Amino acid sequence: MVAPDFTLFDQNNVIHSLSDYKGKWLIVYFYPKDQTPGCIKEACSFRDQISEFTKRNIAVVGISKDSVASHQKFADKYHLPFPLLSDEKADVIKAYGAWGRNTYVINPQREIVKTYKGVNPLTHVSQILKDLRLKLIPL
Repeated sequence: MVAPDFTLFDQNNVIHSLSDYKGKWLIVYFYPKDQTPGCIKEACSFRDQISEFTKRNIAVVGISKDSVASHQKFADKYHLPFPLLSDEKADVIKAYGAWGRNTYVINPQREIVKTYKGVNPLTHVSQILKDLRLKLIPL
């Protein structure tokens, strides 16, 4: 399945589009709300393991309905080294069918190669890394 395109602002008011990641692998994780316990845990897990993704040439972005200002406070407070994109109208959430907590692994050709639905924020990042090590994600 081809990943739906998006163009959204991040926590620093920088525009990100799917096309910006052309030629790269991308993990797009959707989460319910900034500053909530599960979302903090998941974001910090991505933060703590970001080098495991970058060494594989995989970028990470988070998307929620929260505002740019909310994302900025969240990213600053927890020192998040990846973009948090603001989808206040939920257009991208709808396009991906990503209500709740879902993650999509997108290859350089813009195809979704792995989908995680209704993830557990406490174990999700470790599951992705395990799948990478086991070659369940076709890098």
